[in-house]
Amino acid sequence: MTRPDTELLERAVAGDAVALRPLLERYGPPVRETIRGKIGRRWQALLDEDDVMQVTYLEAFLHIEQLVARDPASFTVWLARIADNVLRDTIKELERQKRAPPARPTRTPDANDSYVALLATLGRTSSTPSRHAARDEAAGILDGMIRKLPPDYQAVVQLVDLEGQTLVAAATSLGRSVGAVHMLRLRAHHRLRELMGSESKYFSD
Repeated sequence: MTRPDTELLERAVAGDAVALRPLLERYGPPVRETIRGKIGRRWQALLDEDDVMQVTYLEAFLHIEQLVARDPASFTVWLARIADNVLRDTIKELERQKRAPPARPTRTPDANDSYVALLATLGRTSSTPSRHAARDEAAGILDGMIRKLPPDYQAVVQLVDLEGQTLVAAATSLGRSVGAVHMLRLRAHHRLRELMGSESKYFSD
């Protein structure tokens, strides 16, 4: 990493998203090459390295402030670790869904019920005693958190979790592969759990 790249990284860690983009363009392709051989034949029809890297870049923008060491090796290792985690978690979820009953649309008559169902999917419950108050509160707070997600994450959560579309239908709507939608939804859920950590007075496990 040259001195200009070091300066870009320092700015990126400080919150300058524009500074991060050229670093990802420069150091992302080598990480992509390491992913190519890690997608087993079983999943190659659903996943490819470009899907993994698109989500990796989103995660990098979300968590760049966590990078401590700011040198070439550390940045590349950090980015590769994100890509590995994205791929590993996605394959784990795909394997889980293979063992689960076929996915069906999950539309509910009350829009707030979709937020409550999402809350259950995230492994959380509302701490509000009243059922109706809990439902309304969950809808309001979760909606605010969803709005903090990157646009691609928001879109997947909206289509799958709130509107009840299947992953296949959502992939068609978004013009993405089913594998990409799996990854985007999984990372969106991870990010929502992170955001819920700061709202512990409202949510519990």
